Amino acid sequence: MQKRMRGEPIVPVERYDTIRKYIVSLLKEYTMSAKEISSIVKIPEREIYDHLEHIRKTLHITEQDLHVEPARCDKCGFVFQKRNRLSKPGKCPLCHSQLILPPLFAIKGA
Repeated sequence: MQKRMRGEPIVPVERYDTIRKYIVSLLKEYTMSAKEISSIVKIPEREIYDHLEHIRKTLHITEQDLHVEPARCDKCGFVFQKRNRLSKPGKCPLCHSQLILPPLFAIKGA
């Protein structure tokens, strides 16, 4: 990245898609965690969850579905099946371990 000289105009990075369209195109191809998506899209992980929530609500129009493979405890294997939130849980309710594998996301359907 080059330093900007004083008085030189700021040139924005060219984008070809909206962030949500970019996330949708990624999830149609791959199954990914929010951390993986954030590293590709170059926005914070906490913002990814907001985008995923919006994508989940709007995909029914195109008869597609946001498939969520639930988070899982790495220590005891507990699966967070009934969790509605897309973010990673803080700790396991059974063994209280904080070694939680994050949920994985993909888009399935037409």
